[in-house]
Amino acid sequence: MLAGAGTVVVAAVIVGVVVSSGADHTTSAAQASAAPVPANTAPVKRGRLSAVVAHDGTLTYRARPDGSLYAVINQARGVYTDLPDAGAKVGCGGVLDRVNDRPVVLLCGTVPAYRALHVGDVGSDVRQLNRNLHVGGQVFTPKTKNALEVLQRNKGVAVTGALARGDAVFLPEAVRIAKVGGVLGEPARPGARILSVTSDRLHVQVELDPSQQGQVKRGDRAQITLPGNTTVSGRVVGFGRVAEAPAGQNGSAADATIPTYITLDDPGKARGLDRAPVGVQITTKGVDDALSVPVTALVGRSGGGFAVEVVRADGRRELVAVKLGLFAAGGRVEVEGDLREGDQVVVPSI
Repeated sequence: MLAGAGTVVVAAVIVGVVVSSGADHTTSAAQASAAPVPANTAPVKRGRLSAVVAHDGTLTYRARPDGSLYAVINQARGVYTDLPDAGAKVGCGGVLDRVNDRPVVLLCGTVPAYRALHVGDVGSDVRQLNRNLHVGGQVFTPKTKNALEVLQRNKGVAVTGALARGDAVFLPEAVRIAKVGGVLGEPARPGARILSVTSDRLHVQVELDPSQQGQVKRGDRAQITLPGNTTVSGRVVGFGRVAEAPAGQNGSAADATIPTYITLDDPGKARGLDRAPVGVQITTKGVDDALSVPVTALVGRSGGGFAVEVVRADGRRELVAVKLGLFAAGGRVEVEGDLREGDQVVVPSI
């Protein structure tokens, strides 16, 4: 089934409007015999086509799948004696802050610290502690205790062999500090949000029109063009929970967009480019078996619609009316008309 809505997209690439007298499929004998300069042509192809959604995006540090920041909740009691700066990065096993000069360590895991842990405890929180300590299982064993004592000694924490709630914060991965909510010298109150953090890995955020969310799916592949024309591949990993209207007095619900998040296959290529504008091409749905021509081969018909100019084997040129379908990656468009695979269509000379 070919889509007619795509005709607006090609308005900018139509090189001319062909005035025809009703015989759209043949030129006059005089035109054929004139045989001017040989035409620049491209073949009609048959095969799978993939659609592309092109958009501007912003390179930034990712957080939760919906774009919200991770929260660091203090559970220690005392006074904040050291806090990180915005932009600082803390790896798993690193120190996030200090309360009464006692380090609060970042450990990696998805279960928040909700209890003190001792020898004999069992559970998913123990499993993630063991993983950080390179100990297997979900039981707090003497082996766990010994490994924890080594960590405590290395970080300057009181060596107890147990993990108090205020000793560590569990987050899914290494982090980058986005905002600092605590104040140096103030009382550290359990339950207070002292830091807002992101992952320390870059990703791309794209603001899609809600109508495009149906086209773009989690897992779709993307190509990102970085400043300096470097490209890196990636894939769509999530969407914001709600559409967001643009900031400012002129923003309205009709202008709302869906935040869309793309992870990079090689974040190292984008190192040092936080908040940089990028170009994004997301490969979405496709057609398994379609005839296609270059978009630049399309010409407008005087009565409406589109056509392509076909150069036959004997040199004759014919205008063939076509219906347009999917606009695909690589500058091609799906067409339906009196065409066959291998036919040569006229395209502008380079």
